[in-house]
Amino acid sequence: MININEKDFIETVQVKGLQVSLLASSSSTEIIHHKLDNGANWALEPEEGWEALEYLLVLSGELKTFPYNEKVPNLKAGDSFLKHPVKEVYTFQAVGTTEFLYVTSQPIFHRYSKIVNEMIELVKSIEAKDGYTLNHCTRITRLSMIIGEAMGMDSEQILKLNLASFFHDVGKVEIPENILKKPGKLTDEEWITMRKHPTIGRNLLEGSNIPVLASVAKIVEQHHERFDGKGYPKGLTGDEISMEAAIISVVDSFDAMTTDRVYQERRSPEYAFNELLQCRGTMYHPEVVDKFIELKDSILGVSEK
Repeated sequence: MININEKDFIETVQVKGLQVSLLASSSSTEIIHHKLDNGANWALEPEEGWEALEYLLVLSGELKTFPYNEKVPNLKAGDSFLKHPVKEVYTFQAVGTTEFLYVTSQPIFHRYSKIVNEMIELVKSIEAKDGYTLNHCTRITRLSMIIGEAMGMDSEQILKLNLASFFHDVGKVEIPENILKKPGKLTDEEWITMRKHPTIGRNLLEGSNIPVLASVAKIVEQHHERFDGKGYPKGLTGDEISMEAAIISVVDSFDAMTTDRVYQERRSPEYAFNELLQCRGTMYHPEVVDKFIELKDSILGVSEK
């Protein structure tokens, strides 16, 4: 394990599960320290016009490719990873608390910090509007990652699923609290308002000026669509719905049923699993339901934390 003195950090930004600190910067090179919580994800992705050399050196903990990539072994303390330039998406997941240095030949930190700070503001806005939502979004992300990996998604899909699952409810920031926190049944007029939140979420992400968030905006808009076409906001059906959104739909419903809400008390996991099976092929994508049921033990391990 190599220790870095935090007094040497020039600037630090952090969002849930990730701390990013600038260690050194010049016109041609930056060295950035990263600290990831266990299970947190981090990615490298290609970008038009970006030709930087990008290098990782793991200081402590472990980074594994997610999903597993046999060409990239798990990176432990002392291991490194180099690409020049990055030509495909590489998504990593921390095994235990993990620290690494990221070195790039093109300065990126201030754009990086701007993105992180904008993400923080989005997260804060969700949390402030709806007290249960932040933990809810974290659970949805963890469960979605389990299903996405098991269904053989590639690194780019996993990256999009990770972001879309966390921000799927961001559109609720513009829903009035008297509707969002109403303990009883919503009126028809209130339901019309509530059903706007997926499209509001899409618009917020597309307007964020963060390309990686804009890229998942359509997934966020689709997370309340139904396999049989009776969902909202557009009534999409079957394969018109992205697989990422289909996964979020199942995971979101399971979490809603098994946690306390202002409008209902939590149900048992067995009730929720049975409900998903009853709605397989109508509300939910059958392949996603099948995989969710198959991974029951892993699902319970996350949802009960």
